[in-house]
Amino acid sequence: MRRHNSSTLPLPAPDTAARSRSRDWATIRTLLPYLWEYRARVTLAMACLIAAKLANVGVPLVLKQIVDGLSATQQALALPVALLLAYGALRLSTTLFTELRELIFSRVTQRAVRKIALQVFQHLHALSLRFHLARQTGGLTRDIERGTRGISSLIQFTLFSILPTLIEIALVTGVLLAKYEATFVLITFGTLVVYIAYTIGVTEWRTNFRRTMNELDSKANTRAVDSLLNYETVKYFGNEGYEARRYDESMQRYEAAAIKSQSSLSLLNIGQSAIIAVGVTLIMWQATQGVVDGRMTLGDLVLVNAFMIQLYIPLNFLGVIYREIKQSVADMERLFALIRENAEIRDAAGAAPLDPGAAPIAFEHVHFGYEPDRQILFDVSFEIPPGKTCAVVGPSGSGKSTLARLLYRFYDVNEGRITVNGQDIRAIQQSSLRAEIGIVPQDTVLFNDTIEYNIGYGKPGSSQDEIIAAAKAAHIYGFIASTPQGMNTMVGERGLKLSGGEKQRVAIARAILKNPRILIFDEATSALDSTSEKAIQAELRKIAENRTTLVIAHRLSTIVDADEILVLDRGRIVERGNFADLLSAQGVFAHMWALQQEEAEGEEPLHA
Repeated sequence: MRRHNSSTLPLPAPDTAARSRSRDWATIRTLLPYLWEYRARVTLAMACLIAAKLANVGVPLVLKQIVDGLSATQQALALPVALLLAYGALRLSTTLFTELRELIFSRVTQRAVRKIALQVFQHLHALSLRFHLARQTGGLTRDIERGTRGISSLIQFTLFSILPTLIEIALVTGVLLAKYEATFVLITFGTLVVYIAYTIGVTEWRTNFRRTMNELDSKANTRAVDSLLNYETVKYFGNEGYEARRYDESMQRYEAAAIKSQSSLSLLNIGQSAIIAVGVTLIMWQATQGVVDGRMTLGDLVLVNAFMIQLYIPLNFLGVIYREIKQSVADMERLFALIRENAEIRDAAGAAPLDPGAAPIAFEHVHFGYEPDRQILFDVSFEIPPGKTCAVVGPSGSGKSTLARLLYRFYDVNEGRITVNGQDIRAIQQSSLRAEIGIVPQDTVLFNDTIEYNIGYGKPGSSQDEIIAAAKAAHIYGFIASTPQGMNTMVGERGLKLSGGEKQRVAIARAILKNPRILIFDEATSALDSTSEKAIQAELRKIAENRTTLVIAHRLSTIVDADEILVLDRGRIVERGNFADLLSAQGVFAHMWALQQEEAEGEEPLHA
């Protein structure tokens, strides 16, 4: 790959730069309401900031009086002492008011960061399953980390660096204009204009590199996290070298962008230093000439020199600060983009909680597709009376698990409706609906915490006795008691320290603890051996009593007692009835049963 030197990079087109500035202001406007909530503290902090700058500008003025006072022998004793005390008081006041400002404003900054981070976290949980199936976890976490850090940086740099510098520039310019020739103001103001214009122009150009670095950094982190999460798969296929090369390719592109960014930074720093050096030289030349001509005293020379030092040192950092602000805004863009991400599934206006009592379920002429050009369900209608069990079977990809996702309202139907207790689930509060549904999924993913935490997650705040009772009902307590740490046994990332059967029993215990009105078993015993399956099937039948239950099954032997069985094929219900009726019909279900019986008979010698 050919790499270009940063000096040959083109400047962004005017419309691109305009769009960039528009994005920056939009990002800053998004932040302002979080600060306005603490306007009293912000106002008090601003008052301390102004007081600190007034004291800071007063220091050179007192210093001039001290120098001029020393040259007058009749005032050599009394006047310098008083001025020295004033000098010390002003120095102390500068530090005192600066620290008071920091103390007052720290709560504003940290609270804003906390509230925005919490809002992003809550919004991510409110987004639909479609978003989370497409997300890249590594890049997402890096965007949140950089964005929250950028908020703190932006507030600190804008309010406590740029604003104080601008106030100091105004005060110094006012003093120079009042006490000295207009030439001093013209040189100071001209230097400032050239310096700021140069800094903004070059920094705007450099911001594109920062955005590129952010994107490449997120991609590299995504690849790293994805590879580590799939550690076993990498090992199974011996692809450690391949993964390392993919990661290195991402880091190589990041390296190229970082080098361009650093090259342009050097160009910026050199130009800023040159502008300041010319401005200071011109000011000192003018002041020195004034002393030689007798128009100015030595105190005036000291005053002008002190002003220039006070002004240009923070101004020198202004370039760095502006650069950091631009980078912070770029970092915040992605964070606020997450907040603006459309939550596909929302509670309707005036959504009501699920009514108490029995919870019959009805699918009424439901059509659904994850994508417009890929329909999954076609005119699906069925009912599950309260306290009854309905099982759904069919080949892989027929839409069985989609029924559970729609009932949970992870997605909304394209046509038709789903009701619980006669209420359209789109008119029910999502939290109320999901609080009454317990699920044992086919692929159980656990938190990287203890077994007790993972079972207790079904009903936060449960006592240990309740958790143990649920574990016993799920036939996992014997395993837990056999481990050295017992309930405090860590399950590892995504529960990888447990076997598939152990994870599934934890999921069953979690559902038992939740004690919902509606149960969904999505291949709930697929990871269990035959002995464990028979024991748990009896327990599942027991907990399903008096609950409305939807069973998604692959092994037909597990649904013999279902009140109704639906046979789904290519998104359509092709058969329905109880177990005996479907066998006697000699249709699709009977064919599936015969195939599974043949497979079971073929496996028997292996277990002999």
